[in-house]
Amino acid sequence: MVRLSTSADCATAQDESRAALPLAEIDVPDGRTLYLRTAVPEDAPEIVTVVHAAFRARRPVDPPPTALLESDETIAATITEGEVVIAVLDDRIVGTIMIDFTGEQLPENHDPDAGPPPALLERVSVDPNAQGLGIASAMVLVTLDLLALQGCRQVALFVRQEFPEIRRWWERHGFVFTEDHQRSWVLRRAVPLLVEVPTADAMQALGERLAGVLRSGDVLIATGDLGAGKTTLTQGIGRGLAVSGPVISPTFVLSRIHPSMVGGPALVHVDAYRLGSSAEVLDLDLEASLSDSVTLVEWGAGVAEGLADDRLEIDIRRGADPSDDTRWVSLTPVGPRWTSVRAELEEAVL
Repeated sequence: MVRLSTSADCATAQDESRAALPLAEIDVPDGRTLYLRTAVPEDAPEIVTVVHAAFRARRPVDPPPTALLESDETIAATITEGEVVIAVLDDRIVGTIMIDFTGEQLPENHDPDAGPPPALLERVSVDPNAQGLGIASAMVLVTLDLLALQGCRQVALFVRQEFPEIRRWWERHGFVFTEDHQRSWVLRRAVPLLVEVPTADAMQALGERLAGVLRSGDVLIATGDLGAGKTTLTQGIGRGLAVSGPVISPTFVLSRIHPSMVGGPALVHVDAYRLGSSAEVLDLDLEASLSDSVTLVEWGAGVAEGLADDRLEIDIRRGADPSDDTRWVSLTPVGPRWTSVRAELEEAVL
């Protein structure tokens, strides 16, 4: 359940008010609720405790991580000058991600014509006593949503080369290695586009607009809770592509092909809910139609990424208020095809 409520520009986010901004409520596996919000300077002492505990729990490295030098004063300054996301469990701060918008620490290869430099994630920390609850993944998800609403297009981070397992963790969250820098790897990823969708009709309209960007060979992977709106979005895409037949969930037949009525690409609609692995997706023989169709896989996260290096990942989430039908649709461009049309995608959906 996600609630986001900021419209600050990425380049000026550090100038916004320091009032705490509620970001999300997420149920963790043991039944408790994790609250994510932005930090205020008064949170600095608790944040320091979490950062020091998290970095001391790692294997010793030489030189020691600079995170261990953080103090109440330096953390408070970061909160004032940048942005800090914190995770709160049982009224106690258990995780944090700090965001630097200046780009000053990154290698000097950013094209100023491409807009603001990537937002840099720092001091990503979870209290060792609160690990195993998915807190780090939740913080990354919500931080990316926050950056999306602030207009950021790319995010980066450093991983010490002594910790390949940490690099693999970030790669599982969509980050890719781009270069070496001193003792670290630099990893980057695109910030998703985040669209607020208040009604089912608006979800179909979003799908219809999205169809205007699609072409033969495109692969879309849609995720979201049961009833979140994946099929409703697909119906809009089908309408925009002018394909035949009613677009309904192919749960029991696994996939349906909807031919174009206007000579355009067909829509191949796949439901991977009952599929447990990428091998089972490959068994559907979708490759035979990939090149001349638009393929959308519902419930495809974790099993359908092997269909294409270039894909659009769609995640649909409900808001925190159960009485509100609003959905948040996250669109993440993956690969050169989608990176090259990001501006067109933004124009179509935002």
